[in-house]
Amino acid sequence: MKHWLYILLILFCACSSLKVDYDYDAQTDFSSFQTYNYYPDMQTGLSELDTRRLLMALDSILVSKGYKSSEEPDFFINIESREFALPQNSNVGVGIGGGGRNVGGGVSIGLPLGRSSSEREILFDFIDSQRDILFWQAICSSSYRENATPIERERLLRQIAIKILSKYPPY
Repeated sequence: MKHWLYILLILFCACSSLKVDYDYDAQTDFSSFQTYNYYPDMQTGLSELDTRRLLMALDSILVSKGYKSSEEPDFFINIESREFALPQNSNVGVGIGGGGRNVGGGVSIGLPLGRSSSEREILFDFIDSQRDILFWQAICSSSYRENATPIERERLLRQIAIKILSKYPPY
């Protein structure tokens, strides 16, 4: 039953507005990594509550994949994020014009419709603690509503965690 729920969550997330790009070092032996931890001085760029929500979601998924949190981990996870406004694409043009006998003129004004939407980009770096090198990375972009409820925030951050860890390890 637990596996079906996990599969349904992955399918649900696959249909969401999350976009994730992955990259990794093909020379890395991913089977050598069994333990993880987060950088102690990590600056996520998220609120303290959102950071806690995201870390709890990541922890639950990593544990379900067989990884263990450790004070002396095989790899560290670093998370950074930034918010940005998307350019507004929809507008209405209003024009006035006239002409005749080889004389013409016109005025056009573009009026924006709605308001610009916000996006959040979260970068996940997995760093080998022994060699201090990046071996796996995911960058997730999603829509962002600052006035979202705590339940909506928790659901979105859980979806992000599921989506980014669906391709870890890459093979």
